[in-house]
Amino acid sequence: MIIYSLNNKIISCVENLFSTHEIPVSKIQIVLTKKEFTGDITLILFPLLSYIKKSPIEIGNLIGEKLLKNDEIESFNIVSGFLNLVLSDNYINNLFSSIYDDINFGIKANDNNFSETTLVEFSSPNTNKPLHLGHIRNILLGNSMSNILKKIGHNVTKVQVINDRGIHICKSMLAWLKFGNGETPEDTNLKGDFFVGKYYILFEQKFQEEKKDLIINGVSEEDIVNKSKLLLEAKEMLIKWENDDKEVRNLWKKMNNWVYSGFAKTYLDLGISFDKNYYESETYLLGKNIIEKALQENIFFKKEDSSVWVDLSDYGLDQKLLLRSDGTAVYITQDIGTAIERYNDFKLNNMIYVVGNEQDYHFSILFKILKKLGYK
Repeated sequence: MIIYSLNNKIISCVENLFSTHEIPVSKIQIVLTKKEFTGDITLILFPLLSYIKKSPIEIGNLIGEKLLKNDEIESFNIVSGFLNLVLSDNYINNLFSSIYDDINFGIKANDNNFSETTLVEFSSPNTNKPLHLGHIRNILLGNSMSNILKKIGHNVTKVQVINDRGIHICKSMLAWLKFGNGETPEDTNLKGDFFVGKYYILFEQKFQEEKKDLIINGVSEEDIVNKSKLLLEAKEMLIKWENDDKEVRNLWKKMNNWVYSGFAKTYLDLGISFDKNYYESETYLLGKNIIEKALQENIFFKKEDSSVWVDLSDYGLDQKLLLRSDGTAVYITQDIGTAIERYNDFKLNNMIYVVGNEQDYHFSILFKILKKLGYK
């Protein structure tokens, strides 16, 4: 590999320049350049000082000037006891070309002996807005991880959970219904996901206006969620959706289809595909049923307002809401249902979630709830 060749050239350069000093190879230490310095790789000069009776600057200049005769090195600089080397564009191009051409790059001879079944979940967008940079990051990481696992012999299934229901979806639906005047993505020349996202933003703008008026009229911050007409209408729409109201369901299908067309364009541009889609609208009921069953078994408990909770104090955590007092599901409800459905769908050895670290707490809660339900 080309990078090993460069390391060997640096080692040979030091050995040839100071051949009479008998420097052990272990003392010729090459590392990546620290981000606060200019350079790509760095030769640490300090270990050489006990063998060469010169200053770090002198040693660094001797080695640097010698290395400049190689096409791989464009320039160098010395900071204290560090010789920072800037790689040439030609070297970097050749490096990436060699990696691209080597279909077995990074794979050991016995790496493809795995026969494990691994599920990788990534992307998992909401249908109230377009994919953002956080999604793109997770999409590229998830797809790359899937390709690597496939290469070493895993049977990989790529999935996404489409969060297609809930109060956030109802907000964009309600805003379009109240303020959209029947316009469509075609009318505005917007991708479907951006079009629907526009109405989610509009809902928040209208809510903030309403919130200001409520505060002026003496309503406290705590009471706004119960006094806001917009929020109450969105909650009513969610209840209608869960009760299978025909008009609400038809609007939901129409707006989700706009979003799906936008997602499809983005995935096509990225060259991404999935083996299976899970939809929150299909898994939340499973989650609700599991929660109701566990409630009967005293794994979960109900508060006076009829909301359902799990006590995680034995894990050093607080209580977690599982079902609202009106019986509607929350985000983790569908995650419980989805995790168990996938466990039943596939004989999995591994399940990998590719998410941002802001989701760490959510998933730690999910895994502990699943453990309480008897899953490992």
